[in-house]
Amino acid sequence: MASPLRLLRGRVPSDRLPGPTITKPDPDDPEIQIHGCWLFLTWHRLYLYFHERILGKLIGDKNFALPFWNWDAPDGMTFPAIYTNETSPLYNNNRNPNDQPPATVDLDYSCNDDEPLPSEELIIRNLNIMYRQMVSGAKTQTLFFGHRYCQGDRPRPGAGTIELQPHNLVHDWTGDPSRNHGEDMGVLGTAARDPVFFAHHGNIDRMWYIRRNCLRPGNTNFTDSDWLDARFLFYDEEARLVRVRVGDCLDTRALGYTYQDVEIPWLNARPTPAAGGYQLEPANRPAAALPRTPLGDTTVRVEVTRARTSRGAEEKRKEEEVLVIEGIRIADPKRCVKFDVFVNAPRGGAADAAAVQCAGSFALTPHAMGGSFVTAATFGITELLDAIGADQDKKVVVSIVPRAGGDTVTIGGVGIDYIPIE
Repeated sequence: MASPLRLLRGRVPSDRLPGPTITKPDPDDPEIQIHGCWLFLTWHRLYLYFHERILGKLIGDKNFALPFWNWDAPDGMTFPAIYTNETSPLYNNNRNPNDQPPATVDLDYSCNDDEPLPSEELIIRNLNIMYRQMVSGAKTQTLFFGHRYCQGDRPRPGAGTIELQPHNLVHDWTGDPSRNHGEDMGVLGTAARDPVFFAHHGNIDRMWYIRRNCLRPGNTNFTDSDWLDARFLFYDEEARLVRVRVGDCLDTRALGYTYQDVEIPWLNARPTPAAGGYQLEPANRPAAALPRTPLGDTTVRVEVTRARTSRGAEEKRKEEEVLVIEGIRIADPKRCVKFDVFVNAPRGGAADAAAVQCAGSFALTPHAMGGSFVTAATFGITELLDAIGADQDKKVVVSIVPRAGGDTVTIGGVGIDYIPIE
């Protein structure tokens, strides 16, 4: 791995193979954004594919393969040792010094260096989060992949579960908070300067592979032609500009690779409710009266009406109940942003993102360029409602808890929808 990277960094712009970055995006160009939408996983799969082929070409090894960093399993929940040797091309100076081995990765990182949980507790929380992001909260294509994004649409309509968390938070956890916005990994525009970016995204791609091949048989890809026929331009290992379509990257075997069969310890890591029940934290405003000012550091609790209650097993099998937070305006995308979302949170409880009442987290890794934007977040809550005994309730209380960058976030609305499970 170190050898091809050393060769790649030694190239100059006039070389036949791609080498250093020589251009920057023009801020006056129309924005095309593959983050925060249904193109996130496909574009990054192809990015890894061509990067891997270029490195293999440099060293004359057509079987060269990138490693993946399995931060979803306890044995992989520390920063990979091969990237920590300061004399290796795999090393990067711009990393958080507090998160080097033996520190345990925090899949619920909130862009601060508060005293971390003990490693044993952090591992359990990480596994609970992975279960939600991959299983209970990702039962529909839109929930997992992200929202539809086509020509003429506004960028970042809404990210999928795996992009929001753990993808964004591993980026934030790895980057150096003392650098500009958390470079390198902590800023999307500089993240790929750190070689661990490709190991991180190898595991993100593996999550798609696992969902399709190892989880529920019904976990299919989109069949929408607007998704299948979306095209990207990449340079291949011969420095040719090639056009590739989403529909051609769905089968990893057709691309020449599969993933090593390793343990998936989060498959049954379902969060468990506390024994004895709890008192509900009441709403402090109706959903129609959300503040039009930034969240700041104040928790917002709104009462939301459910259109259907006491849903039967067959209905739940066919449709997922989805909590929708819309009109999320980010005033400053150069900031790290995170807020957690709870349904019927306990009164006075210090619930975190692994609690059974947690629907998920909205997390934004800083962008190097661009101005304010509006997006949305959706959370599958059918299993959550069953776990907390709220499926018969006509109303639920949704809590939005700012963790980072709350002064740059405004919420437009909160509601509940029902989405067919493909």
